[in-house]
Amino acid sequence: MSTYLNEKERNYLCLKWGVLIYSYAEEIFQLGDEVKNILKRKQPEIWHTFTVGITDVIPKVLAHELLAPVLKMSEPVRLICVEGDQDHLLTDLSVNKIDCILTDQPLQLGSHVKAYNHLLTESGFTFFAAQTLLKNCHEEFPQCLADFPWLMQSKKSAMRARLSSWLEKHNIAPNVVAEFDDSALMKSFGQTGFGVFSSPTLIEEYVADKYGVKILGRTDEFKEPYYIISPERRLKHPAILEIVNAASM
Repeated sequence: MSTYLNEKERNYLCLKWGVLIYSYAEEIFQLGDEVKNILKRKQPEIWHTFTVGITDVIPKVLAHELLAPVLKMSEPVRLICVEGDQDHLLTDLSVNKIDCILTDQPLQLGSHVKAYNHLLTESGFTFFAAQTLLKNCHEEFPQCLADFPWLMQSKKSAMRARLSSWLEKHNIAPNVVAEFDDSALMKSFGQTGFGVFSSPTLIEEYVADKYGVKILGRTDEFKEPYYIISPERRLKHPAILEIVNAASM
């Protein structure tokens, strides 16, 4: 069999390689144009990104309140938010894919990841129910909570154990009809009257207004702490310092 290419085959290969080389050249020219546009606009935020891993049990509105100060810094920063469970986010932190983690669970002693906990703030809890459920309320708070079906955070939430202990302390045996990883979905079910639910007191006004639910009561007997997990023992990153300082005000 001949190892030489005929003219038709040579033309086909030239065309195929030509298309491939052209696509690479086009990408290079596009990148060059983007760099020129960045330099013309003088936008340093393109070069200063701040990537935060947010555990999926953190309420979105609370994450927004805690991270919003980053976008108000005098030095422009591009904020990148990545959601996931804590184990995966810790893995990303260990290989510098993210700058820090916003979470309700501190890094445990003996962790394989070299990082440090920084307490941001903490919140008591408020209990809500739709107006349609209030006809079943015959007791004062907190005993009235026993009269309702319950919507609860999933067991992977650190708050779930604290809430269960508090209910047990007050001799309340909740009738749990649904559990949720997503706190927004839990509130949506609560909005339509499927059960009572709890949320951090820090955002109780937002929850009551957005979901049209009534406040049954609140407690500070157990609190939910919120942390930044950072590779730095002594914080130096300007964006993390901005978050910590704003949360402590």
